[in-house]
Amino acid sequence: MVVRREVLRGEVWFGCSTICVEDSPDLLVLYLPPGAEFGFPQTGVFPCGRHPWETAGHRSWSGHGKLMLHRPGEAHSIDVFWAGPGRDFAGWYFNLQDPVRRTPIGVDTLDHELDLWWGADADRYVWKDVEMFAQRLVEGRYPGMADAIQAEGDRIAALLDRGERWWDPAWARWQPDPAWTTPRLPADWNQVPPAR
Repeated sequence: MVVRREVLRGEVWFGCSTICVEDSPDLLVLYLPPGAEFGFPQTGVFPCGRHPWETAGHRSWSGHGKLMLHRPGEAHSIDVFWAGPGRDFAGWYFNLQDPVRRTPIGVDTLDHELDLWWGADADRYVWKDVEMFAQRLVEGRYPGMADAIQAEGDRIAALLDRGERWWDPAWARWQPDPAWTTPRLPADWNQVPPAR
């Protein structure tokens, strides 16, 4: 079990329990299973407000689980989604985020709101949450980071435009072990100091 946390301005803001599928020098793959609980610290400063999933009432992951593929030092993950009763591959989600940093209980990162989505049946990707990203900048969520976040999205778009694929498409066919149970967050998940 790996706790994936989001850290905003040095403060733990969100956490969820995941299952480690692969941990090699080149790739960290985490699985967020259906029903995985979300954790939101009850005390803190929260200068940008509470986590949006908390204010929306989301308490756990619904639908099929998702895989999150992380390469060391990269400011995005490639998330794999499935849909429908047959768990059909739905698409690749390029989630812009801080590069993951290891902690004693898992990894820390921060979602950057702006993303790219390439649906399974689509000819090309689309940008996602462009307006929401602009709103988050107004709210002051990413001080001094706006240009770097946009540059990472542009870099990914350029790679895709050139036909480059830096992930294994076989992940679209991956299946979780049916014997796995959904891990719970440990009681002290938000007490471990954020990774630097």
